[in-house]
Amino acid sequence: MVRLLTSIFIVTCLCLFAWTPAKADPDADVKAAYAAWDAAFNKADAKAIAAFYTDDAMFLPATHDVIKGPAGVEKFFGGLFGMGVTGHKLELIETQGDGNMVVGAAKWSAKGKDTKGADQPWGGVATHVFEKQADGGLKLSVHTFN
Repeated sequence: MVRLLTSIFIVTCLCLFAWTPAKADPDADVKAAYAAWDAAFNKADAKAIAAFYTDDAMFLPATHDVIKGPAGVEKFFGGLFGMGVTGHKLELIETQGDGNMVVGAAKWSAKGKDTKGADQPWGGVATHVFEKQADGGLKLSVHTFN
């Protein structure tokens, strides 16, 4: 009888452990989102970049424009690609939050052109507010950079 109870206890503990959700790792989630975003940027795919934003996203670029939604994001980045901007990279500084909302701070860099068309490095810092999606992925609801 003791052996049977011990076996039941062990099986129950294993089942509970298997059903316990893994602790979210916001750093890993944001790094994965940054890598995917950079990949889309570096293919000059404005439509793919726009897909990273929620329908009601607010994008606040260094131009001081207030851009809403994926269509506005697509138009903005299409313009950057038309100017020859390439080589984008996001480097995570820190994340905060867990659950359904995560905030990421990053350094960003890209290769742009100066007024004479010569290569010029660009860079700054960015803040990203992500919303966790039903599939576990992240989408941007707020994005701002300088």
